[in-house]
Amino acid sequence: MFILVAVPVPSLDLLTYRVPDHLAPPPVGARVVVPVGSRVMTGVVVERGVSADGRIAGIKPVRQVLDAGAFVSPDVIALARWTAEYYASGVGDTIPALLPPMARGGRADSHKTMRVAAITAAGLEALAVGADPRVGPGGHTGPPLREKQRNALVLIAGVPAGTSTASLAARGVTADMVGRLARQGFVSVRQDRIDRDPLSAPVPGPATVQPGSDPERALTAEQANALGRLLALAGTGEFRVALLHGVTGSGKTEIYVRLAASCLASGRQVLMLVPEIALTPVTAALFREAFGDRVAIQHSGLSDGERHDQWQRIRRGDIDVVVGTRSAVFAPLERVGLIVVDEEHDGSYKQEESPRYNGRDVAIVRAQRAGALVVLGSATPSMESYHRAMTGKYERVVLERRVLDRPLAAVTIVDMREEYAAEGPDVILSRALRDGLERRLARREQALVLLNRRGFATAVFCRQCAGTLDCPNCSVSLVVHGDGAARRARCHYCNYTARVPTVCPLCAGPYLEQAGFGTERVEAELKHAAPGARVARLDRDAIRRKGSLATLLSRFRDGEIDVLVGTQMIAKGHDFPRVTLVGVVSADVGLGLADFRASERTFQLLTQVAGRAGRGDEPGEAIVQTLYPGHYSIQLACRQDYAAFYERELRFRRAMRYPPLVSLVNTVVRSRTFAGAMDDADGLVQSVRRADGRRDDVRVLGPAPAPLGKLRGEYRAQLLIKGSNRRRIREALQAALSARPELRRRVVVDVDPMSVL
Repeated sequence: MFILVAVPVPSLDLLTYRVPDHLAPPPVGARVVVPVGSRVMTGVVVERGVSADGRIAGIKPVRQVLDAGAFVSPDVIALARWTAEYYASGVGDTIPALLPPMARGGRADSHKTMRVAAITAAGLEALAVGADPRVGPGGHTGPPLREKQRNALVLIAGVPAGTSTASLAARGVTADMVGRLARQGFVSVRQDRIDRDPLSAPVPGPATVQPGSDPERALTAEQANALGRLLALAGTGEFRVALLHGVTGSGKTEIYVRLAASCLASGRQVLMLVPEIALTPVTAALFREAFGDRVAIQHSGLSDGERHDQWQRIRRGDIDVVVGTRSAVFAPLERVGLIVVDEEHDGSYKQEESPRYNGRDVAIVRAQRAGALVVLGSATPSMESYHRAMTGKYERVVLERRVLDRPLAAVTIVDMREEYAAEGPDVILSRALRDGLERRLARREQALVLLNRRGFATAVFCRQCAGTLDCPNCSVSLVVHGDGAARRARCHYCNYTARVPTVCPLCAGPYLEQAGFGTERVEAELKHAAPGARVARLDRDAIRRKGSLATLLSRFRDGEIDVLVGTQMIAKGHDFPRVTLVGVVSADVGLGLADFRASERTFQLLTQVAGRAGRGDEPGEAIVQTLYPGHYSIQLACRQDYAAFYERELRFRRAMRYPPLVSLVNTVVRSRTFAGAMDDADGLVQSVRRADGRRDDVRVLGPAPAPLGKLRGEYRAQLLIKGSNRRRIREALQAALSARPELRRRVVVDVDPMSVL
């Protein structure tokens, strides 16, 4: 028998192997150990009974079959194959998403075991005898119990079912002492298998579990209507997609929970996707509050052991609800009836390495194959999802009002050109924002301050020669982090770091200046403007240690922090009832990017972060600082007018032929030289045009230098392929790449890109 196997090697397609007669034929989804070049790897059977096409002599045999049955269900295998085909990648690229880390090396079950000690009858007798000479097993007289031994027996006797050696060790009873007591016959020791449960840790902040945890809570009229429509769609038992378009604070999560309860009652399972790891524990705790311990989480922030154990629980059928980030779309659920994609517009659902899949779109395909309902939830839907809803492909369900009729935050736009004229070019916090912070601090309320840019300063330049401090590997300026003697210049793409020099490295002039600012500088400015305030920062630099994110959010929810400054991480899905002010510094920071989605991202970010204010009893306010107060994305975000933004943006997309009106594939060619990148890209353009043959439908733009012209030491050239038929675009591109196989490892293909940088 011959089988097709997917192995976790980037860009590698399926490989054919022969199953020797002495091995049982593995089913689809089983893991096998196979030779790949000079290595031996664990792969997954994707197809069996295939033809060898006369190449029998060159086909290598399978070394070992690890599973008698399917380790990964055939449905998930089929989804992985679709993902690889649609996103123009090798099936091997998807394998890491299908398997938990420990299973990729052939380990099927690596549950941690715990030694549990329980007291025996002889141990109880020894305790009863106390300090007198005691009778040991077999009737012989032994020395009296030592004090530590007696204390250990008292602890163990207090838990008749037995207590773990880890718990005993925490109370001073060592494993050696337990072993001696066991050898003397006073305790028995057994091995218990346990699952590492990341949900056993306390969830930050008590306020996070209140919405939706009470099934008797009265719904608003809008919520009740929305839930009724979604229940009707779910009740058909057929594939449906619904866009739940609800303003921030309108109670979408409550609807998710009640919809999930109905799905579980019908005997089917629920997959709940969230865009960020930071949102997973809170959402999972909410679902666990409602549905008990049959809730699992899946995301890359877990340890390998935690991910493995959670995955195994899902695979065994012990789980009804899975909460996770984009990779959870491949979770081994067998009876999916509902998939929720919360904050469906978020760019985090798009993977930035091969396969460059969008978790939202793969979720829709999974639901289609399972006959399930997909609910896409957002206050600021993606242009693609809203367009499909407006053209009737998706059901549109609307929530226009906040729960308890709380008003949306009042928004003030500050023209920073006027601030510069009044206070000078170095001002960071406007007068309106400083005054607003002062009022909130006086009332012991909280504030969020957003700047979607990290670091202290964004550039270092020389006043003498106008030179800048650039990354040697990437075509970007180095960003200054830290202040004073701790200053370092860092590249946010390749992580190159260097000390900030005291003289210009180009002309040796002593006139180095810092320009621009990031979250570190804003944090320093806030501390200076409000010396008594407790200020903290939330960005990727501040949460490098495991658990630091949860700790920081917990401190903010508990009122230990007055002002939290951060990047877009603070804008996503958080519910902070005591936040009454949101300040946005440099609201236009993303508008200057050479990306057709720049206005959409700006609108979404401003709308989302403004929605963090006023979610409690007190009304909220948002103060937006910008150099472009008249830009439509800023104006309409401040008015929370999504419909008007959609119509305005759609006119731009139609004129420029961009998604959602056409399909788009972004292709980047890398080379050690600029000329090499441009020449290879030009050859690819010509090949695509020849392969398609219908230039009126498939349009190729380029080649041109990529906006980020050099990255990690390689030059980059770019071509964009547009058309109305996505399949024909992919086929033309794949045919062109097949004609130039030497380019395959130097070409990045991004189908339905979220960014063209």
